[in-house]
Amino acid sequence: MDPDDHVCLCFHVSLRKIANFIARENPQVPSQISECLGAGTGCQWCVPFLKKLHSLHLEGKPMDLPVSPEEYASRRARYRSEKRAGDPNDRGEPDGAPRGEDG
Repeated sequence: MDPDDHVCLCFHVSLRKIANFIARENPQVPSQISECLGAGTGCQWCVPFLKKLHSLHLEGKPMDLPVSPEEYASRRARYRSEKRAGDPNDRGEPDGAPRGEDG
């Protein structure tokens, strides 16, 4: 994912904005990233990705998500259609989202 690609598609928050926010504010928990223009507070799709970015920051690693913007948007569209359909197997996490210690 490029720096100007959106991680939070609901509020159009780019990877660059999130990375700068994390570097500047040093959030103690991933949920504090929501203070960056509301990231993660819309459809919830990006929450596992925000958790991954927070983990990378804590590990001192570069913040990147190894997914193309097209694939990311496609997965989100599928996630949102399943949420609307009331998928009984929906565990609230996007299909293929990164899994971390708290994800």
